[in-house]
Amino acid sequence: MCSICGIIDFENSGNLNEKILQNMNDTLKSRGPDAHGFFACPFAALAHNSLSVKGIDRGGQPITAVQGGYRYTIIFDGEIYNRKEIKNELLKKGVSLESEADSELVLYTYIVYGEDSPKHLNGVFAFAVIDEKENKVFFARDRLGVKPFYYTKKGSSFVFASEIKALLRHPDVKPQIDMKGFWQLLFLSPITLNGSGLFKDIYEIKPAHCGSFSKEGLRLYQYWSLKAEDMKISSDEAAQYTKELLFDAVSRQTAGEEPLAVLLSGGLDSSSVSAIAAEGFKARGKTLPTYSFEYEDSKKNFKASLFQPQGDEEYAVWLAEKLGTKHTVLTAPTKSVAELLYDAVKARDLPGQADIDSSLLYFCREIKKEHPIILSGECADEIFGGYPWFYREEMLGGDFFPWIHKPMLRAGLFKAEVAKAEEGLDFISSLYRESLAECPVSDNDTPDMRISRQATWLSINWFMASLTERKDRITALAGLGVRVPFADYRILEFVYNVPWSIKYENKTEKALLRKAMKD
Repeated sequence: MCSICGIIDFENSGNLNEKILQNMNDTLKSRGPDAHGFFACPFAALAHNSLSVKGIDRGGQPITAVQGGYRYTIIFDGEIYNRKEIKNELLKKGVSLESEADSELVLYTYIVYGEDSPKHLNGVFAFAVIDEKENKVFFARDRLGVKPFYYTKKGSSFVFASEIKALLRHPDVKPQIDMKGFWQLLFLSPITLNGSGLFKDIYEIKPAHCGSFSKEGLRLYQYWSLKAEDMKISSDEAAQYTKELLFDAVSRQTAGEEPLAVLLSGGLDSSSVSAIAAEGFKARGKTLPTYSFEYEDSKKNFKASLFQPQGDEEYAVWLAEKLGTKHTVLTAPTKSVAELLYDAVKARDLPGQADIDSSLLYFCREIKKEHPIILSGECADEIFGGYPWFYREEMLGGDFFPWIHKPMLRAGLFKAEVAKAEEGLDFISSLYRESLAECPVSDNDTPDMRISRQATWLSINWFMASLTERKDRITALAGLGVRVPFADYRILEFVYNVPWSIKYENKTEKALLRKAMKD
């Protein structure tokens, strides 16, 4: 877990104000409470906070390298999971790395491959590189947008940061909201429009996008996209390859790093991650720590729903015993959940999910006392088809996002002349239609396959984006690093093209994942 922020200005070096940058960086210290660094050149100033984890060489940042007589300087947030492969590639190019830091690895990947560098990376990342040879700053964000990157342009300055709150510490950036931002809060919150920072003139680099800022201005483009392909594969073959991908993703994210733990709810997704991780730990003579969560009085008050048809707590304890993990059940006191509501909103910079966020903050702070890194089972529902709109056709048959059942409910809290609800509903509905139109499909898709692609597309671009944003911000406030193995883009690329008849075999949601993990 780290934070990045910076100011770029080719016209007025006076705008590279160290005090302003320091103020921005101070708001992000929870993301990296252990080390802080700054760098400046004639057209850019960078700041960085980093989290130290025992046994992991993060490397102090910013990092500078000289190649061909020119300086290159990086600030980086994230983790790279194909480090071994990239390191071998760089060695063949004559590059010898001085540390095990991902930041140095990514810097030299940029020096060697230039703007194609993000295509070589498997991981979660947001980074910026000052390229003094080309007189520009290059930046990129990971394929699924797990790591954040917000920016704004004020006069001749380009200002960026890991979180919106840091941008708002710049004196020229005002916390103003326009109608499009307001409508996102009314109709979509806690989900927001891809690329929108909600506040006026604040934007987000979209997932799988990169670009640069130079004297010629801002340039952004997409370096990766999901593709629809016709796949002829048996159910057994699909399950076997899914298993291999998931084992590889979890293994890469747990290899040799014992300070971590896994969040084990007892559901299919977290159980899969825990089982694979536990196997790897046992092979190294270690015991995997796992955690499950409870609300105070949750058993007494539990009510089944489409999203959670039954409680998880008994499964978590049973599975932890079966896997031989060191399991802890954390219970959030109601008073603590209430007291942390404001902190949780501040962590996200926007209205979020109330007690769901504040309880997560409580749990993360408790885990942080023992473990600096956690693995989570999120993103499987969006990729494997776990939500009801994947298999209930009527939920995708409307003109609005299927997880929002009463879109006008919040608008009723505001005066009609303020909310302009009908106009807002039309705007958000148009976003829904535009998103569906962008969904990659094949001419040979069956009706069921077409629906499953649309459900996946909506889920990963809207629903999943909100979940990863929530997990990143809440864990950041707790100073806790989080990894999400299901967010490996290779899993999405493969599963997206597996026939729906396999993913929903015997009318069972997430049938492919169940089959892959049956043993």
